[in-house]
Amino acid sequence: MWAILSILVQNKPGILFKVTHLFRSRNFNIDSISVGVTDNPDYSKMTITTYGDEKQVEQIVKQLDKMIDTVKVEQLDEHKTVYRELCLFKIKLSNASDSMEINKLANAYGGKVHDVKKDSIMVELTATPDQIHAFEELAKPFGIIDMARTGVAALQRGGA
Repeated sequence: MWAILSILVQNKPGILFKVTHLFRSRNFNIDSISVGVTDNPDYSKMTITTYGDEKQVEQIVKQLDKMIDTVKVEQLDEHKTVYRELCLFKIKLSNASDSMEINKLANAYGGKVHDVKKDSIMVELTATPDQIHAFEELAKPFGIIDMARTGVAALQRGGA
């Protein structure tokens, strides 16, 4: 199962290492990770996506919750959560029509085109990981020169 973990931690040096070390020591893989300071500079929020069975995810949540620098750990329900990832694609242009086709593709996915050159084009896409993967598959025939992904950012829907 795919899990989205939201972890509120004290904003201290070394906390990212402690969290990733916990995953490594339990032989658990991090699929994506994003970290940023919250509105209170004393705290940071980590969003980690991972795969595992229900028991494995429960165990990692319990272990994270026991850490001294951890304030709150939640496993977010993907159906009740807004989650997005930013991805930049640099795609090869072999001819003039490729630029138009990639523009159409980017528009279909809500992407933005940047840095159009004679031999390449850059597309910025903010979407779910599945949508990014779908765009990537459609862009592969043109030739993906490079890509960079940020990791998932997520917030639970609803009230406080």
